[in-house]
Amino acid sequence: MIERLIRAMVAGVSTGLALASGIIFGSGPVKTEVPNTQKPNILFILTDDQGWTSLQSYGNTYVPTPHLDRLADHGMRLTNAYVMPQCTPTRAAFLTGQHTARNRMWHVIGWYGSPWARVTEPMFREQLDPAQCRLPHRLRDAGYRTGMAGKWHLTNSDDGFYTYLRQTAGDKFGFDDVAPPGQGSQNEGDKWVDHLTDCVCEFIDDNRDRPWFYYLAHHTLHNRVSAPQELVQKYRDSGAPELGLQNATYLAAIEHLDNSVGRIMEKLEALQLTDNTIVVFLSDNGGIKNQYNLPEWDGAPLDGSRPLSLKEQQFDNAPLREGKGSVYEGGIRVPCIVRWPAVIQPGSVNATPIHVVDWFPTLCAAAGIESDLSTDGVDLKPVFQGNPIPERALLWYLPLYDLRWASTPSAAIRRGDWKLIEYFGDWYDAQQNYHAGRHTELYNLRQDIGETTDLAAKFPEQTERLRTELLQWIKSIPAEVPATNPHFDPSRALQETKEKQPWNR
Repeated sequence: MIERLIRAMVAGVSTGLALASGIIFGSGPVKTEVPNTQKPNILFILTDDQGWTSLQSYGNTYVPTPHLDRLADHGMRLTNAYVMPQCTPTRAAFLTGQHTARNRMWHVIGWYGSPWARVTEPMFREQLDPAQCRLPHRLRDAGYRTGMAGKWHLTNSDDGFYTYLRQTAGDKFGFDDVAPPGQGSQNEGDKWVDHLTDCVCEFIDDNRDRPWFYYLAHHTLHNRVSAPQELVQKYRDSGAPELGLQNATYLAAIEHLDNSVGRIMEKLEALQLTDNTIVVFLSDNGGIKNQYNLPEWDGAPLDGSRPLSLKEQQFDNAPLREGKGSVYEGGIRVPCIVRWPAVIQPGSVNATPIHVVDWFPTLCAAAGIESDLSTDGVDLKPVFQGNPIPERALLWYLPLYDLRWASTPSAAIRRGDWKLIEYFGDWYDAQQNYHAGRHTELYNLRQDIGETTDLAAKFPEQTERLRTELLQWIKSIPAEVPATNPHFDPSRALQETKEKQPWNR
């Protein structure tokens, strides 16, 4: 392997929260071109429920994240990176390269729903088809050794569960190596962070002499948030609250996760693999700003006549609105850092809007695969090189009720600075009051990152243009546009159940 010149750390990398499509470069050294004679290794780190501003390089002042900040100093920090608002949909979109409207995994599994609600909920896929786990299959076919560790949440069967993919099922999903689960529960101790990190490092050691792809899917920071007690005590002692926003356990979990990334980077450096390894750090959705009680949890009427009540808060995603589960920016915009020494100028910051479906074509292209498979994403290499890509719409299909996050059936589109949200038959306002009827919201994200001012009435032509594009896209998949529910029952409209009704089968 040809070694690259060692790069100095970049000082003074901007932490500005860029919004417009475009590139902002840090003051890093000029990249020296060295011929690439080997396919790059690929390490994809996906964390759980980690908010956009949870890293120092994204504006966090509560907890140091030196290892992830160093990764950003040596790579690129993307400020408009988007995912789906919950766990299963993001994971499915990443591994398939398809929008949830196409792969039909827009809902967290296993099944739950609101069968008597005002709007229909289209039936979703409850198990990922092994053949549709396309990314590891394609990379393995191209000569990569493939592996994964951690949270699976794409099947609920003999193949695997929420917590992990069974080792015996790894092969049919395209993984040569699957790490075993850690001891005890993933909701205790350090949430398996050290165990999963050990598994990654062992895999890298074993495969140092051939190209490899590893998918590390951490359970942290998902509920129940847990971290080593000595770190939790450190933040208690510094004045962090026991519960609520920016609590001691949450901050300790971020530091522990950052330390894990540092261990893996040290392993790559020790084996002289840094210069030929693509490292991607991404969260599966935003942090939990507000989790609400289901109406039946606190005895509220099931007709929406009382606002949703707050159940829990963990991390403030400000300046973004809301958090996990929400179609607002706090739910779908996440931290994203990419280090690719052969391509990326150190210390780069890029504001091009990108989507989780882009990783499939990007990583396949990086591996030299000329894929004949359809994908909803684009190759991001031009972005990494500081070049523009043609403007396109980013799209979300969210035809479900999940009142934990005040979510009702909706879809969204972002084109340029404009973002439109379409609610198909009911919606919650910023005070969590329920409203019946179709509703459209329009925001200019350059001017209003917090989505505080709905501009739909002020710009009716822009609103109609984006709304038409969004609905035409849904129909072109083709996917179902939610409509009036023939089984609507006002007395239990907002009741959630895990029991399927005859029309849900």
